[in-house]
Amino acid sequence: MQAARSSFTRESADARRDALIAACAHALARNGVQGTSVRVICTEAGVSPGLLRHYYDGIDALIAATYRSTGDRVQKALADAVAAAPDAPRDRLLAYLTASFVPPIADPELLATWLAFWALTKTDPHIAGLHGEIYRDYRADLETLLAACRPGDHRLTAVALTALVDGLWLELSLGDAPFSREEAGALVEKWLDALLG
Repeated sequence: MQAARSSFTRESADARRDALIAACAHALARNGVQGTSVRVICTEAGVSPGLLRHYYDGIDALIAATYRSTGDRVQKALADAVAAAPDAPRDRLLAYLTASFVPPIADPELLATWLAFWALTKTDPHIAGLHGEIYRDYRADLETLLAACRPGDHRLTAVALTALVDGLWLELSLGDAPFSREEAGALVEKWLDALLG
């Protein structure tokens, strides 16, 4: 009689990279930059430190990949909100702006991870470059949506709206904001109408 074989499934390289990125994001949210190490990340992911070094050129490369992945996740949530909005240009623009006030973007863990990335922009040129790219892409999408409402140069309008949305998102994600998500959306709508004239 032949012994039954135990089935063994090897995870794909993409799945392992994704697991390391998720573990890095959780570690940054929970421990901040100073408390995030190869050991902490690998313990969170349930893998050996050698696996991290196999897929990334050290912790700095993994943190950069985590920032890019987090930015992509936020961008997808914004794009999904626009896709679900009515076709009117103003509705699509408001959906883009107010998507930051609801999950998955308005989330305390995402905020904690994002704060770690912001802190690194002052000390890590690669992270600073990624930060610039992520925000440039956000503002470019915003300018495109603004131009669909009213043609013109909307660079400074996009900067102003980004600052407003970031401030409201920060307060909502911290919890106990002195306003509701609906009120945040109403504030953005009023600002938008004022900026567009």
